[in-house]
Amino acid sequence: MPSVTDSGIEPRSTAPRSVSMRVVSIIGPTASGKTGLAIALAKALADRGQHAEIVNADAYQMYRGMDIGTAKASAEEQAAVPHHLLDIIEPDDTMTVARFQALARECIHDLLSRGIRPILVGGSGLYARAAIDDISFPGTDPEVRARLERRAEEEGPGRLFEELAAKDPEAASRMDAHNVRRTIRALEVIEITGRPFSASLPRYRYVIPTVQIGLDLPRKELDRRIAERTIAMRDQGFLAEAERLRDHLGPTAARALGYQQMIDVLDGLIDENEAFADIAQKTRRLARKQMGWFGRDPRIHWLQALNPALLDNAMGIVQHADAGDYDAIDAQADEYVQHHLGDID
Repeated sequence: MPSVTDSGIEPRSTAPRSVSMRVVSIIGPTASGKTGLAIALAKALADRGQHAEIVNADAYQMYRGMDIGTAKASAEEQAAVPHHLLDIIEPDDTMTVARFQALARECIHDLLSRGIRPILVGGSGLYARAAIDDISFPGTDPEVRARLERRAEEEGPGRLFEELAAKDPEAASRMDAHNVRRTIRALEVIEITGRPFSASLPRYRYVIPTVQIGLDLPRKELDRRIAERTIAMRDQGFLAEAERLRDHLGPTAARALGYQQMIDVLDGLIDENEAFADIAQKTRRLARKQMGWFGRDPRIHWLQALNPALLDNAMGIVQHADAGDYDAIDAQADEYVQHHLGDID
């Protein structure tokens, strides 16, 4: 989605708007340069007398000690601009998107209350949206879920789906009748909350005034950066990091890309060359998936990461957003975006 700044078109304004400082969310695939832009943007804002600090929205960078494998901001980068929500839990703890949502919103509101602009940075699409969008995360009830699972076995999944269609036609119309797990989850949420499952749908609607900047770059360049990053991880001692952490990785942290490959090397199952080749391949696949995820959101202002005027364009977008120039368009986003029930597992 081209931005006003990129197109060179000045937005039309029929009435004066008040200027309001927006949260800036920088998104894009892994290795696209999000941290670099965030730091440059914070410094450029500081030159104009605006204090800005970075809020991490990458799920795995919240774990202490998982530095190399998650491409966490370096000590120098963290010294250049204050970072929040890095290294906040141990690897054997569990970070969920609902937990992150509470932490991120508390952090954002604290910064805003002190006149500091938050710059949200991360490749975890759902995490980034959870901080700023109208998204709720219904809880779970093991007893309710177990009962529904027993019914699915005894009565068959079709019977449960028929019940869902009667209770929440909108949800049923967007779901696969053969996906038993999803049907059980929908009925569980309905029973726990007393509301339709579709009411928990993520909305493309800001609950905190925000502007999103997306970084895009040619696939060939992205693949080159991923290859370079993978080589750097090896040179920086990713294997030693994984060896140090392997006995402390909980089920959630262990899913971070690359750590299982390193453990397989330590266990003699594969050699290092195979492991890092697999990491590079899976990272490329992840980057494609991330772009598909971000591509659903029409509010994102996409910029070319290789453009020499990247920082100037980003600053222009922030200024337009502060002036309210995108508000009318952003307010309509939820009316024409196809929602995906799979996003709220």
